[in-house]
Amino acid sequence: MSLPELRVNPFRDRICQVFSSQCDGNISFEDFLDMMSVFSESAPTSTKIEYAFRIYDFDQDDMLGPSDICFVVMRLVGDNKVLSEEDIKLIVDKVLAEADLDGDGYLSYAEFEHAMTKSMDFSTAYRIQL
Repeated sequence: MSLPELRVNPFRDRICQVFSSQCDGNISFEDFLDMMSVFSESAPTSTKIEYAFRIYDFDQDDMLGPSDICFVVMRLVGDNKVLSEEDIKLIVDKVLAEADLDGDGYLSYAEFEHAMTKSMDFSTAYRIQL
């Protein structure tokens, strides 16, 4: 995919995998249109949250566990080793402490949705402009 916004996105492989109708990471034209619809400014926040959850669910178990959150943090900070393993674990623990409402050590979709709806800039930040 040659969109500049996608090329530099640390989740580009997950985005392609989630939007691929064949589940192989290859994007058809229809898949591309679906992706652009979700990442448009006019897409409902609930739709953006649904796809964000799927993108961040690396092990595809319909829950965001500590390993999923760790992968998200590591991708966001990149390969420059800005954070130590202890720092990343602290961030994961803080995310779970704040968003894991039932205390099971995982974020369900409902818990993730609740946390994202409290984020003022989620909907505007979760977009691709053409």
